[in-house]
Amino acid sequence: MMNWMTDREPLEVALYVGGALHFCILIASALTPFALDWKGLLAPLPKLLRQMFWVYGAFIVLTIICFGALVLMHAPKMAAGDPVGRSVCAVIAIFWGVRLAVQLFIFDATPFLTRWFWKVGYNALTLVFIAMVVIFTWGAVA
Repeated sequence: MMNWMTDREPLEVALYVGGALHFCILIASALTPFALDWKGLLAPLPKLLRQMFWVYGAFIVLTIICFGALVLMHAPKMAAGDPVGRSVCAVIAIFWGVRLAVQLFIFDATPFLTRWFWKVGYNALTLVFIAMVVIFTWGAVA
């Protein structure tokens, strides 16, 4: 394993890590509906709004899967400065940059952070979002 990493440029390794982190984020995404009691809290909404909420969530999950898969399949070209790869990195950096801004300045998760593990998870996710912005900004400008 270590030999595999030493044979690659640091950016390429970082991109592989970033690609894998997309799939780690999906673990948190899978827990969110339960942690936030979507079923109970969305029940009073009209059916169309409940459906839209789930569809939007599914599209975000699909986007994250696509980003992760693209990076894992094409990290060497992206690290080599391929213009399309740099553009993909820029899009991913913007996506996670906006998500980080929402996390820091818009969402107020305080009422839901009632247990230590929710607090740890929330803060860990924030750190992952920061890492994603750094990794993919590096890929976009390198």
